Amino acid sequence: VQLQASGGGLVQPGGSLRLSCATPGTTLDYYAIGWFRQVPGKDRERISCINPDGRTNYADSVKGRFTVSRDNARNTAYLEMNSLKPEDTANYYCAITSRTPCSDHAFFLSGYWGQGTLVTVSS
Repeated sequence: VQLQASGGGLVQPGGSLRLSCATPGTTLDYYAIGWFRQVPGKDRERISCINPDGRTNYADSVKGRFTVSRDNARNTAYLEMNSLKPEDTANYYCAITSRTPCSDHAFFLSGYWGQGTLVTVSS
């Protein structure tokens, strides 16, 4: 299983970015898809997840600003990030797991991960 995360970059505070997570060759219909982020010296944290039935959840730190979505026909997931803050600066990772509903346990023990994409929020 291969995951390809993209869309990171440098953005000013208050700006927006959309991250993509493509899974060529893997049908996403039955997978939960998670978005995580990590800064040096800290644990990787889950910030959002979307279940196969479309139910979503978000970390409090991004609730109301980030939106996760999935396009099963394109085998791609997205993370729309608005009102970005300097504290959102991190490496962002996507992961999928067939163990649902979304849980850190499922992703870390049986998930497939993409490479990170760096998001830098700075003026």
